Amino acid sequence: MNLQERLGEILEGVLPVTREDDGAVTVHHDETFASLRTVPVAEGLELVSLTQILAWDLPLDAKLRATVAEHAHNTLLGTVSLAAKSAPAQIAAGAKRNSKKAADVLLRYNFPAAGLTDDALRTLILMVLATGAEVRRALVG
Repeated sequence: MNLQERLGEILEGVLPVTREDDGAVTVHHDETFASLRTVPVAEGLELVSLTQILAWDLPLDAKLRATVAEHAHNTLLGTVSLAAKSAPAQIAAGAKRNSKKAADVLLRYNFPAAGLTDDALRTLILMVLATGAEVRRALVG
């Protein structure tokens, strides 16, 4: 069984798992969702690339930028980042704050999986996902 198939197998018992047409595995965890895929880097070196969407369409302002920067600095398991974009109509029209921009917040983590047992791989992935869920709670409550 290859690593991509193994990811789906080891997570199915603990999280809702969707196997995507392109081979990626999508999981849902504590009001977030994440895509996991394998990336071959060199002979014998394959990385697991995890991208977790923590929050989306947040009104973009200085407070949000500062909060995300603080989490980016303090988070050990993954990189927290902010992706600015044009605000959806309801935000631009003045939902909570008058903002013409919005942002999605993501957590990314890439790691080599060679030598990890199924239990170790599952535990590491769950630790990263839990970190992302903590950041989400800090951002949106």
